[in-house]
Order: sequence, then structure tokens, then C-alpha cells
Amino acid sequence: MMLEIGTKAPAFTLADQSGTLRSLKDFLGGKVVLYFYPRDNTPGCTTEACNFRDAYAQLRTLGATVVGISPDSVESHSNFASTYALPITLLADPSKETIKKYEAWGKKTLYGKEYDGVLRSTVLIDAKGVIVKMYPKVSPDEHVDEIVADLKAMA
Repeated sequence: MMLEIGTKAPAFTLADQSGTLRSLKDFLGGKVVLYFYPRDNTPGCTTEACNFRDAYAQLRTLGATVVGISPDSVESHSNFASTYALPITLLADPSKETIKKYEAWGKKTLYGKEYDGVLRSTVLIDAKGVIVKMYPKVSPDEHVDEIVADLKAMA
């Protein structure tokens, strides 16, 4: 199945940073900023998470909940969230099943070597669970500003 704007977002149930199972339907009723990132405590991922943290109040005012997903463990997410005082939900997907459903797994290149990994990307989901925007290649520095602008345009 191809992810497309206007289609239902794939359902999932994953453990959050406190070990509580969370499903997509738990976040619906408002917009969901579902972002996929490679790894806790790495420079780009930390920048992106801290930018979401810093814009958290504004994102909530715009009716959005931010949810991050990576293959890291619940324990890793718990440490990451507490180290950087992250108010966002972080979900552990060690099987990469949800990451793959959202087409956030694929070929990457680092120092000329190709490997499979998490593609830094985001899906914006409306209150009914429909994909309204997709961000396939995200820059950790500017991404949150882009989402805020899009949420304001939708308001």
C-alpha cells in the first residue's frame, strides 16, 4: 500500500517512553504530527526533538499533538525524553513494522556507503485519521517551522 494524501493513516499500537501502549486512535480528535527519526541522542534527532519541545505550546494551540517514532527501546526513549525535557510522546518501534508502514524505512548513504535505515520524515494527520500532508525529507533545523506554517494555513 502506498501512503498518499487523502488516505487513512495506517493504524498502530506501540509502547511510549513510559511503557504504556499507545495507538493512533488515542491521538485523534486533533491533528497529529507523526514524525519518524533514526535514533535518540544523535545530533540531528536531538535538534529536531528539541525544536518540537520549544514549539510545543504553539503546536498545541494549533490543535496538534506531536508523536515521534524510532526503532529505539522504551528505555532509550525514556532517557532521551528526560535528558531534554521533551513533552512529546516518543514511541518505540524496534520491529520497524510501523516505520515501514509509513514508508519511513529505506536506502540511506553515509560517507559513501549505502545502508537501510529510518528516513527522517513526517506525516500530518487530521482529526479523523486522514493524511493531509507528507514531508518525505526533513531538515531537523527548519522542519518545525514548516509544520507550524502549514498548521496555521489549515486553521
